[in-house]
Amino acid sequence: MNRPTTLRKNIWQVAPRVPDHIQEKFSHIHPVMLQVLYNRGIINPGDIQAFLEGHYLESTDPFLLPDMDKAVARIEQAIDNEEMIIVYGDFDADGVTSTVLLTQALRGLGADRNLVRPYIPDRVDEGYGLNVEALTELKEKGANLVITVDCGIRSVFEVEHANQIGLEMIITDHHSLGPKMPPGTAVINPKRPDSEYPDDMLAGVGIAFKLAQALKQSRPDRATFDEADLLDLVAIGTVADLAPLLKENRKLVIDGLKSLNNSKRAGIAALARAARLTPGSLTAESIAFGIGPRINAAGRLAHAYSAAKLLAANNSLDANRFADELDRLNRQRQKLTAELSELAEGMVEPDAPILIAADEKFVSGVVGLVASRLAEKHYRPAIVMEQGEEESRGSCRSIDQFHITDALDEVADLLVRHGGHAQAAGFTVRNTNLPEFLSRITAVAERKLQDVELVPTLSIDTEIALEDVDWALFEHLQQLEPTGAANPQPVFLSRGVEVVHHRAVGQSGAHLQLTLSADSLNGYREIGAIAFRQGEWASHLPQTIDLVYSISVNEWRGNRNLQLMVQDIRPSQF
Repeated sequence: MNRPTTLRKNIWQVAPRVPDHIQEKFSHIHPVMLQVLYNRGIINPGDIQAFLEGHYLESTDPFLLPDMDKAVARIEQAIDNEEMIIVYGDFDADGVTSTVLLTQALRGLGADRNLVRPYIPDRVDEGYGLNVEALTELKEKGANLVITVDCGIRSVFEVEHANQIGLEMIITDHHSLGPKMPPGTAVINPKRPDSEYPDDMLAGVGIAFKLAQALKQSRPDRATFDEADLLDLVAIGTVADLAPLLKENRKLVIDGLKSLNNSKRAGIAALARAARLTPGSLTAESIAFGIGPRINAAGRLAHAYSAAKLLAANNSLDANRFADELDRLNRQRQKLTAELSELAEGMVEPDAPILIAADEKFVSGVVGLVASRLAEKHYRPAIVMEQGEEESRGSCRSIDQFHITDALDEVADLLVRHGGHAQAAGFTVRNTNLPEFLSRITAVAERKLQDVELVPTLSIDTEIALEDVDWALFEHLQQLEPTGAANPQPVFLSRGVEVVHHRAVGQSGAHLQLTLSADSLNGYREIGAIAFRQGEWASHLPQTIDLVYSISVNEWRGNRNLQLMVQDIRPSQF
């Protein structure tokens, strides 16, 4: 029986088996759990124990970050001299949480509330990162010191301008470095080659938190804030920004989730209600799919200040008002993303080395989401641009084999600004340079991908029999939480699985619901499964299949049952 031609074929890559000598060494650990840890590079006894217990073994001294001492000294001077300090953030969840965190920390160090002000640029009018007009206006309003959070590492020209007008700059950022460092009073980024900090993958909010830690360590007698009360913001920004949940990030998110579930912030409670989440039971998944998208929605379609005000709200009336606004914007964002994704599909050549869609109809706040859908569907790097009268702003999403920010670096002479990570980036280009940009970035993609088979790979932790999927295994795997980027939910392969029942479900039968036989020596047992966006299998699904899946829990009317989240299906060869 043939596989539906409209379903993309994936490469199934099962991780190498744990060597026998390691299995013998850790015979007290569940073998599936040991395999998953091994796949994530966690094989030393101390590392395994620290991971499972939620510890982090390396030093977390914030003064190991480059220029931290310079930043602390300059900020203390500004507080003592009653200078105006601006916390300049970004409009995504990482930037918003960073802005709120550092603003509250500075005020908690004795800085005059009116002299510590947040600034988040408008996505439409100003675009990402520092801009000359905003810095000039801040200086004219009396600002003496600007501290960036989650931005600025590539803003060399803008920082030079700030220096010329007498505005001092402290840069805190986690994005990839450019060819030249901005000439700030201090530049804090763990990716700097001279950094002694053991973890270079902190989110922007993580670095803002380290700065708050350093300030409190420097002046413990003046600090009125509790570090633990800031960790809820760290968890939200870290998870929402897809920072790897390993090393210190894992520890920060574990502690942050505890803070989140005991949060005194009225905004957190209001946002949980709006997202229909259970207060006190929030997880990393709650952030990724509930809290984070709603915070991001403010910066995408309105202004990120609404999200910042929500997180800083000290009464339920304001909190509920902002939460309802973010929930409304999130629904609007979902609708707009679907419509513009359909528009983009009609503009791209699916087999091109890089997918590019540009139109004045695109909205800057959702171009990244549209690019992400293109990249996921066709497994190609994708660029979606909102064309303006004089400039166009683009968002990029990429695949494992193509470092998109490195690619933009190759055409940087055509760009007003750009920056990002390996698989996500943004840029602004003048329309006069747009034809040449499109030609050259396509040539870069052709050169780098010419010998690459552009087929997505499903990374599988291990192959197991379906009968081994039970509550005991699920409980063992819970020790991996919080899961997310770089520490995903474990993925398994089971072969020769008997399909007891199946049917298409959802709008237009888009999804596939299955009942599978998990027969064993202990008796007959069935287990449910759901395969999202694979409803086309319903008309020709064989009775015996191989499937790739993760294990979750389906809760319905007070009943809890194990459920497989199916990622891919193939007819069994048995």
